[in-house]
Amino acid sequence: MVGIVLVSHSREVAQGTADLVHGMAGEVEVAAVGGGSDGSLGTDPEGIRAAIEGLEANEVLVFMDLGSAVLSAETVLDMLEPERREVIRLVDAPFVEGAFAAGVTASTGASAGECVEAAEEARTVSKLH
Repeated sequence: MVGIVLVSHSREVAQGTADLVHGMAGEVEVAAVGGGSDGSLGTDPEGIRAAIEGLEANEVLVFMDLGSAVLSAETVLDMLEPERREVIRLVDAPFVEGAFAAGVTASTGASAGECVEAAEEARTVSKLH
């Protein structure tokens, strides 16, 4: 099973996105990590690590909202044991739409690769017709 970690500079954005994914994807494990450790805007590498390690999923997709969230996620990957790091993927896709697409795809039992493809495709889907 594929799990998702959402890393945002805002606790509310991370949790709101997690709620959206849960609402449509059901049983997919989703962890929200938002804001700094003191509750301010920012990212918390220790919170990211705890979220990744707290999932029971076989593979983990990490979505990041802005630049320093990527740096924090990369730092966390460097701190993990190699065998754990092998099953974690940082996803270069829109935060909300990508996480939503990946979550819904994961709910069908799809592989991590298929979920990443769905997330990346979210970048090109037009909202207006």
